[in-house]
Amino acid sequence: MRKKSKRNLLASTCLLLSLFTVLSGCGGNSDSASKSSDDAAGKSGEQVTLKYYNWDNADQEGNTDKMLKEFEAQNPDIKVEHVVLVPGNSVEMLKKLDFLVSSGEAIDVVNLPSAGGVVERGARGAFAPLNEFYEKDNIKPEDEYYVNPKVGDKYYGMEMTAGYTFVLLNKDALDEVGLPVPKFGWTWDDYRDYAKKLTKGEGVDKRYGTYFHTWELYVNAPAQTVMKDPYRYDDGSTILADPTYKYFFQLRKDMESVDKSAKAYSDTLAAKLNYRSEFFSGSAAMLMSGSFMIPDPGNVEQYPHDFKTAFAPVPLPPQSALPKDYEGGKYFVGGGQLAMGATSKHKEESYKLMRFMTTSDSEARQEFSGWKKADQTKLVDRMIGKNADKYDVESLKETLFGSDIKYLDASNVVTTSGSDLTKVIDDGFSKFMLSNEPIDKVQKWMVDEATKIINEKESK
Repeated sequence: MRKKSKRNLLASTCLLLSLFTVLSGCGGNSDSASKSSDDAAGKSGEQVTLKYYNWDNADQEGNTDKMLKEFEAQNPDIKVEHVVLVPGNSVEMLKKLDFLVSSGEAIDVVNLPSAGGVVERGARGAFAPLNEFYEKDNIKPEDEYYVNPKVGDKYYGMEMTAGYTFVLLNKDALDEVGLPVPKFGWTWDDYRDYAKKLTKGEGVDKRYGTYFHTWELYVNAPAQTVMKDPYRYDDGSTILADPTYKYFFQLRKDMESVDKSAKAYSDTLAAKLNYRSEFFSGSAAMLMSGSFMIPDPGNVEQYPHDFKTAFAPVPLPPQSALPKDYEGGKYFVGGGQLAMGATSKHKEESYKLMRFMTTSDSEARQEFSGWKKADQTKLVDRMIGKNADKYDVESLKETLFGSDIKYLDASNVVTTSGSDLTKVIDDGFSKFMLSNEPIDKVQKWMVDEATKIINEKESK
């Protein structure tokens, strides 16, 4: 029987990078003891019980249980206890995980929301390196997973899920103005042109060309999609000096005040608008969002609409504003990572569970796999469901898996002051959008503030 631990804490969702708690103490000489326990369990033939930790909400929990039962059926000598640390809240879950680690509890396998969370804890000894297991199976991680968190030459994370960013477009509106569905290579200048052409009407019936929500993703999309870390370069310095900030801030302001193709930032803040409603109601013809929205066009009961939704890759920066560490249009890919506790007494079995969870194409899987060899189209078909007529399916699959689409590996920089840096970004954007301060002055203020935070809070 699988025991589940739950706590009624405030549920929230962390879309981008979270501020992680620093570990206070980690297992020191656990490897030799763990290997002895593994050997003893293997020789005796006794059943091993693993603990699998995550932050599933009520809907996700059942699907995880199904996958674990499939693993147990294939491995009758291993039982898995599913421990939900904090339902639906990855930030609070990480805090509780850190407490368990510091108290010395044996951790077998844990699901973390990002590669950064793995690297931070791996560097402090909380997780076991995976190198010996990969070598034993003759596996090269880069051939298996999109993102492979490392500390030095040691691998600590195994990618469980992949989260993609893309643009949803009202296909009927595109057809109406004679615009093709964009493909990889279109730029933010092209996006602005599309938005102008898709805008029509006035007042409450106006259809804007695009909608930008209040997430920091919409403050500087290039920094969130074509750079490894949304806060710092590989050398550790602030990313806020990048030319994409000056370019994208000005683009946003011009689209609102000059083109009138996007709702004003002030109105978006005041009205507390819902991004899904803005798109599916027809109030906006384009919306940048993530792969979690793939099921939504087919969910006409919750989001009533008549049009078909097309998909396009996130636009690239124009030549005039290429990022400093640009890798030719490769995209950032987020997603959950599995890690093995350094204190686990059953490392061989834990590794076996990790490989199963990351490579399984189980019907219970509801998110894209981080495994490069997965048949992702099966999941796309499940996500689309019965209302395939509401999708331009070809553009969706081309956007996600087209031959031109490449993804960045994990950043080697571990940013622990993400919430402080996010506030600087948000405050700087508000300064520019809601006042007449020049962009150069605002950007200098952002760089200075971010540099202070990095010098004070980030490890050298």
